[in-house]
Amino acid sequence: MLRYFVFTYFGAMNRIDRISAILIQLQARRIVKASDIAARFNISLRTVYRDVRSLEEAGVPIIGEAGVGYSLVDGYRLPPIMFTKEEATAFLTAEKFVEKMTDASTTAHHRSAMDKIRAILKTTEKDLLESMDGSIEVLKSQTQRRVNNNNHIQTILNGIAGKKVLCIDYTAGYTQTKTNRHIEPIGIFYLDSYWHLIAYCRMRNDYRDFRLDRISGIQETDITFKGSHPKLKDYLAQTASEHQLETIVIKVNSSITNFINEQRFYHGFVSEKHTGNHTEMTFLTISVEGFVRWFMMFGDHAEIISPQKVKEKVVEVAGGILQRNLDTISV
Repeated sequence: MLRYFVFTYFGAMNRIDRISAILIQLQARRIVKASDIAARFNISLRTVYRDVRSLEEAGVPIIGEAGVGYSLVDGYRLPPIMFTKEEATAFLTAEKFVEKMTDASTTAHHRSAMDKIRAILKTTEKDLLESMDGSIEVLKSQTQRRVNNNNHIQTILNGIAGKKVLCIDYTAGYTQTKTNRHIEPIGIFYLDSYWHLIAYCRMRNDYRDFRLDRISGIQETDITFKGSHPKLKDYLAQTASEHQLETIVIKVNSSITNFINEQRFYHGFVSEKHTGNHTEMTFLTISVEGFVRWFMMFGDHAEIISPQKVKEKVVEVAGGILQRNLDTISV
């Protein structure tokens, strides 16, 4: 009934696609705000209200509450919607990333979900995925670390979903000190070839960033935490704003840029511009000390443009290296 109504009533193909997508969005979430629909499809709130009204006229039972959002009446579901060719190949691409970037447990769950998706695909779409499988691959760079394969991700996600305190055995990065901690997990994210866990540490009484590859053991406890924690996105945004980032501009001989292209992203690379035989690069870094020591690796083919204090730090470090080696020679 709905499909007949859509094709006979709406006419314009772009509106058909949008209204169908809005219905899928309503089925995918418990509550959807009008502002979220407007932002996703780049339309006005007035257009959102009109599209939702059209769905209601088509017989879709939508509950709308001012200041809250839209939701579907419990139990209402349309039969599985067929995927487009582009959507099907996007699933396949995501599967390749999951296999390489997550742990064995997450990969297994994702593979199970993909089997269910494939089960509702048309024969032509299944054939497409089979033919495309060998044409998509995710390769790790030489600098990329091996993903921890201890299935920590699923344990952490279960702890977040159930608000369960986790007990972890953790090795600190700088001191290599091993500790046993009880934490309240907030969220995980992937950055610079590592998975990170943001959690409230009961031992430190503060939020901490735990790298998953440094967790040697993890166990979900029976303790449920009731405290209110910030969302991961809000925490990361607040943390970034609290840190003072230093803008550094360097000029590098273009003949060596290929040797530092991968590493520069680990030091806050922002942009570059080419001037003759040199490349001028701009960085935003949280650690001047770390940046300077990285810069020393290719400093004989580069120079610091700004700021002055970074130039002075390079001179200081270089002077220390020179003096230490002179002392060794004199001995």
